[in-house]
Amino acid sequence: MHEPNDITDQRLRVGSLFSGYGGLDLAVEEAFNARTVWFSEINEPVARVFAHHWPDAPNLGDITTIDWNQVPPVDVLCGGFPCQDVSTVGKRAGLAPGTRSGLWANMATAIDALQPEWVVIENVRGLLSSPAIRPVQEGTDDERCNPETATPGKATLRNLELDPWGLGDESARPLRALGAVLGDLADLGMDARWIGLPASAIGAPHPRFRIFILAHRTLPHSARIGLVQGRRDPGSGESSPRDDRAQPSGHRPRTQPRTAFTGEGGRVDRGLLRRWGRYAPAIARWEHITGRTAPAPAILNEGAGPRPAPSFVEWLMGLDEGWVTDQELELTNTQQLTALGNGVLPPTSRGSIRRSTA
Repeated sequence: MHEPNDITDQRLRVGSLFSGYGGLDLAVEEAFNARTVWFSEINEPVARVFAHHWPDAPNLGDITTIDWNQVPPVDVLCGGFPCQDVSTVGKRAGLAPGTRSGLWANMATAIDALQPEWVVIENVRGLLSSPAIRPVQEGTDDERCNPETATPGKATLRNLELDPWGLGDESARPLRALGAVLGDLADLGMDARWIGLPASAIGAPHPRFRIFILAHRTLPHSARIGLVQGRRDPGSGESSPRDDRAQPSGHRPRTQPRTAFTGEGGRVDRGLLRRWGRYAPAIARWEHITGRTAPAPAILNEGAGPRPAPSFVEWLMGLDEGWVTDQELELTNTQQLTALGNGVLPPTSRGSIRRSTA
C-alpha cells in the first residue's frame, strides 16, 4: 500500500492515464520520488487492482469524458495509450482519429490543460512503424497537413520513409505514429527523448520490447529538481551505443551470448536444471534479480490442457507476489492474465527514465 496523499506530503504529484495495474506508475514514483494522486482506467477489474494499491487516488474514469478544468494539477503525467492500432500483431489502423490508439489525442489534451512539468509515455514497438494522421485543427489546411499521397494505404505503407531514423521529414510520406506523438509534444512546448528497450535488457527472461518517451517543459520549473539523485554513480553520462540507441522497427531480438547468473561455483543448480531445462540460467538470473522463486508456469486442465499460470506471468513482469493475483481482488484467471498481458515491467520503465535523464 502507498502512503495517503495528504497535504503534508511534499513529493511530486503524478497523474496516471490508461493506468492498467500501475506498472508505469511504480517506475515513475521511484524515479521521480513522487506520489500518484489520481488515475484514469475504464476496465473495472483492472481498475480494482490499481485502486487496491493506491487507495487514496480517485479514478477519473473514461478519459474522453474528463473535464480537465476540474482535475487537480500534477507535476508528472504518465500513461500508455492503447496500442491495438499500432501493434505489429494488429490490423495496423495506425494513430488516427477514430482509432483506439487515437486516444493519444485525449492524452495530448490533458497535457495541454494540466501543463505538467514531465510527461512519461509507454507503448509498443509498432509506434516506430505504424502510420499516423494528425487531427485537422480549426483554421488548418487539411490538404497541406495530410496530402493525398500521405494517406495510409498499401502503396504508401510499403514506401514508409526510406530512412528508418526519419520521423515524418517529408510531407509527401506518411507520418509515423512516433513522429506524430513527438510532433504533438513539441507543439505543446515540450522537449522529448525516446528509447526502445527490451525487458531482457534488465535481466528478464523474455524480450517484451517497449518504446518509452520522456518529455519535459522547455521552460525551467522547480519540479525539474524532483528526480531522485544518487541511486547510481552518474559518471560521464556516456555509454555504449548498443544500450542507448533505439532500435529501428525492422529489428527483431536476436539471441546473444550472455553471462547468466549461475549461482555459487559457476554452475546452475541441478534442481533448476531438472525443472527448467535449457531455460534454467534465465530463470535463475530473474530469481536472483527479483528475489523471488519462480512459481509453477502453468495450470493443468484435463479438458483444455495446460494454460499460463497468472502467478508465473506476474513473476515474469517483475511484480510483487499477489500484485494482480491476490485473492482479495476477486479477479478471475482470465482477468488476471488480461491485466498482466497489457502491462509494463516497472524495472524496464524505471531504466528507460534514468537513461533518458542521464
